[in-house]
Amino acid sequence: MISHPSRHCTVELQALPSRIGQVRRIVSAQLRYWHLDTLIDRAALGVTELLTNVHQHAQPDKMCTVEIELLLDRLKVSVRDHDPRLPVVNDADSLATCGRGLAMVAAVSESWGVRPDGESGKVVWFTLHTPTAARSVAAACPPRRAESNTPVPVFAEVERTVDAHRSGHAPARSAVAG
Repeated sequence: MISHPSRHCTVELQALPSRIGQVRRIVSAQLRYWHLDTLIDRAALGVTELLTNVHQHAQPDKMCTVEIELLLDRLKVSVRDHDPRLPVVNDADSLATCGRGLAMVAAVSESWGVRPDGESGKVVWFTLHTPTAARSVAAACPPRRAESNTPVPVFAEVERTVDAHRSGHAPARSAVAG
């Protein structure tokens, strides 16, 4: 018998269009299990955009790991791939039909960022604020793995872009290269 539900879910996959839909459904089911139904649409959109970026830009392969973690006051969703190149946020034409993935992630999340993962990869992540009821569930369940107290670095250019979008002083859409 499991006394505490897990607060952590990891899925490894090759970021192909058919797999992206499957991961979106897995994330949705896990959030329902954690009673976080109100976060499903934003989390599913965010993970879809991050996986689409892996599919379109990551090299040398499309293998990646999606991780969702329920913390005390937020849900953290991250995608780790094997491409060490960090995404670059550029201005996009207002009529662009692609290249706005990170801008969408910024728009639906509380915070987001990117960090190198060793010499051969990176992690792109975003967080969503959890409702009060979910916090009581998270507090009742001790984490199953040690967490570092080291803050996750956010690159200044990405942080400025997110802040600018939130304050309304930036272009409405951005593009990602890499």
